[in-house]
Amino acid sequence: MEATGTDEVEKIKSKFMSAWHNMKYSWVLKTKTYFSRNSPVFLLGKCYHFKTDESGELSTDGSNFDKINTEISGNVEEFRKDFISRIWLTYREEFPQIKGSALTTDCGWGCTLRTGQMLLAQGLMLHFLGRAWVWPDALDIDNSDSESWTAHTVKKLTASFEASLTAEREPKILSNHHQGTLKRNCDDSEMRNEVYHRKIISWFGDSPLAAFGLHQLIEYGKKSGKIAGDWYGPAVVAHILRKAVEEARDPELQGVTVYVAQDCTVYSSDVIDRQSSFMDSGKADTKAVIILVPVRLGGERTNMDYLEFVKGILSLEYCVGIIGGKPKQSYYFAGFQDDSLIYMDPHYCQSFVDVSIKDFPLESFHCPSPKKMSFKKMDPSCTIGFYCRTVQDFEKASEEITKMLKSSSKEKYPLFTFVKGHSRDYDFASSPLREENDLFSEDEKKRLKRFSTEEFVLL
Repeated sequence: MEATGTDEVEKIKSKFMSAWHNMKYSWVLKTKTYFSRNSPVFLLGKCYHFKTDESGELSTDGSNFDKINTEISGNVEEFRKDFISRIWLTYREEFPQIKGSALTTDCGWGCTLRTGQMLLAQGLMLHFLGRAWVWPDALDIDNSDSESWTAHTVKKLTASFEASLTAEREPKILSNHHQGTLKRNCDDSEMRNEVYHRKIISWFGDSPLAAFGLHQLIEYGKKSGKIAGDWYGPAVVAHILRKAVEEARDPELQGVTVYVAQDCTVYSSDVIDRQSSFMDSGKADTKAVIILVPVRLGGERTNMDYLEFVKGILSLEYCVGIIGGKPKQSYYFAGFQDDSLIYMDPHYCQSFVDVSIKDFPLESFHCPSPKKMSFKKMDPSCTIGFYCRTVQDFEKASEEITKMLKSSSKEKYPLFTFVKGHSRDYDFASSPLREENDLFSEDEKKRLKRFSTEEFVLL
């Protein structure tokens, strides 16, 4: 009876905290983000120019397009379309209960897992869709300033939730966008892209069966001593993502692997070995690799000397972003303008969407407006990500990034290094460890515990 009473108390406590977090992270007014007209804007390797003869600032929400010329307006539209096409993963509520807990929301603790999901999603988008792909319906997302995010989205998300319960083909309030998609005379390539667009999002669904969903990531986190409700640092999330991709059983994912740098060192032979490993089908084709590099950009505060390097990294088309943030909040950094970073914010509570139903609504997985933050406010702990489709791409990327690291080091040690050979040649454990009952090696567990004590606490 005592155990039962304790369980009930925990459930009540969990429900109370969920209600508080849902209120805290839902009632957020949408704020405009302004961009300078005189400086280029970079987004995951793509450059956009908003330059005009007039000085001043430009909002990317489309509210003042009539004040600028058609050429610049078109460039702003292209930037908005590109940004909105990135996959946005945020706090969710009322999803299936997480195993071993009473939690049905990640509000207040899951932000780094969400930013890690966004980085991995971008890597998968590069793999299956390519960097040039944009969502055809991106600009159809309503970006009205007359309503708060909550007032605007409650209607959409209520319809979304109802659809997930009734398995209707699509909620009425969202049907205009989907009708436009269905009526569009797509060629085979567009249809294929839309299939992969939905498939990638479904892999991150908030259900126990989703390969990279919150439920699975938490299960892998348990192997390093984490449980649902704990905070996760960028380095810990990097290792969890690696294990999640390694354990994924979808045939489509057999051509992708993840490598996590060890102590700020990328061992080239280890990466190439991962890329050259046989797929389940037995084919000898090389795998694409997503390289994750946990780093610190300073001591207690971010060192401004690293600004140019971070900007250089985000200027590369094979960069898949940065898991970072500011103290107590994790953000997914995807670009920059001048000394400000452009990011997507997971701290917004949305309703659960059942991605297993046909034509599930996509709107809540795409962010309608970018945010900016000064680089000096960035917390020094972060994880940088790159995507390389082939061994040749990796070798080219390692050369390019090494030059960038040397030019930015200014007689200091570089943030991280690429070295020839295997990690075992330098007395490091590097076995991939495939034992089902122990997903992380003892060496990895020690490293994860060290990261856990060094990194900032995330809300």
